[in-house]
Amino acid sequence: MPKVLEDLENNFFVYIYNNDHIPAHVHVFKGRKNDANQMEMKINIGSESEPTRLVSANDRIKNKDLVSALKLVANNQETLLNKWREIHGI
Repeated sequence: MPKVLEDLENNFFVYIYNNDHIPAHVHVFKGRKNDANQMEMKINIGSESEPTRLVSANDRIKNKDLVSALKLVANNQETLLNKWREIHGI
């Protein structure tokens, strides 16, 4: 599960799992791995024709963090799609 992006200002860490499924998506964590309050969001990366989209999120995540995470993924869409393809051999 390689970390592919981080946003230290918002305490976000973005991962792509090695043996994951399509559609291309990332797992965004709010907080560090060993943080008891760590929360996860699953976000579809999207494409040129599809927008970035929230798939699921921990119910304790604040709306402002959801919006920030979606913007982070959308603003890095091309890079994340390239990483997804590299990791999954596509």
